[in-house]
Amino acid sequence: MDWTEVSVFTSSDGVDIVCGLLMGIGINGFAIKDSRDFEEFLTNKEINWDYIDDDLMGLKNCETTVTVYLPGNSQGADMLSMLRQELAGLKQRDPDGRFGRLECELASVREEDWANNWKQYFKPMRVGKKLLIKPSWETVSDSGDLVVLEIDPASSFGTGQHNTTRLCLELIEKYLVKGDRLLDLGCGSGILSVGAVLLGAESATAVDIDRNSVDIAASNAGSNHIPENRYKALCGNVINDPALRKEIGGEYDVVCANIVADVLKAMSPYFGEFVKKDGVLVVSGIIDSRKEEVIGAIGEQGFELLEISQLEDWTAASFRRRRP
Repeated sequence: MDWTEVSVFTSSDGVDIVCGLLMGIGINGFAIKDSRDFEEFLTNKEINWDYIDDDLMGLKNCETTVTVYLPGNSQGADMLSMLRQELAGLKQRDPDGRFGRLECELASVREEDWANNWKQYFKPMRVGKKLLIKPSWETVSDSGDLVVLEIDPASSFGTGQHNTTRLCLELIEKYLVKGDRLLDLGCGSGILSVGAVLLGAESATAVDIDRNSVDIAASNAGSNHIPENRYKALCGNVINDPALRKEIGGEYDVVCANIVADVLKAMSPYFGEFVKKDGVLVVSGIIDSRKEEVIGAIGEQGFELLEISQLEDWTAASFRRRRP
């Protein structure tokens, strides 16, 4: 399998938080190049060096970088888009630029090549009992009784092949009732909200901090012949934007959020604004080692745990909002 080098540009202060973000989306191997560390190395009085290579000296003034390697398939594409969305969210929370420019670049491959090469791995696939997910460039001769969800993620997260997306879709299918209103927080490609409407939701509202994702989600809704009056896509951060929360409104039958542990915890105080009493909350994107803290944080906000669903190292959970 081919691998692609991805460099995340940050600062010395941002290294720990960027590494935590990477681990939160399942990337556990990375290399760090930090000018501050090299400066400390050079000024260490306990070690005497007769010679230091010029290439090493070049690190003294380098831009702090965290480098990871992603597989050149649909899982890698999902991880890259998830990484970009998480960096965008972190950038919003860092208006002073303390954590650097928080951008990523691919080495030795053009963006267009990356966007197209992984498509060979994205084939029609069944998720849950009712959905068949396919990209636009694939044809399905006979879908039987399955509902066909056509999704083109472009540069947004959500092909259905990532474990977090599969888990979330399966729980949505289980708890969604025909005629429900659904809210998708962190919509990415729109796969969850579009899928929910195809499964019987009366309407869906999709929200993401990334404008590109919002546009892609709206486009995917149109590709699946969902009328505009049944699908609304909004851009913004519900954590720090009261006006956006007001625009989203409340009394949703089902709310879903397939993000990462830290963002789910930060969102947890606001879930109650969106979910109606006795409504269902579905969360996913949780690396297994952090499931207890996320479930605990949501439980503290008046939600009763219904079930936990796991696939490999990933966890999803469903909750019911308790009546006061």
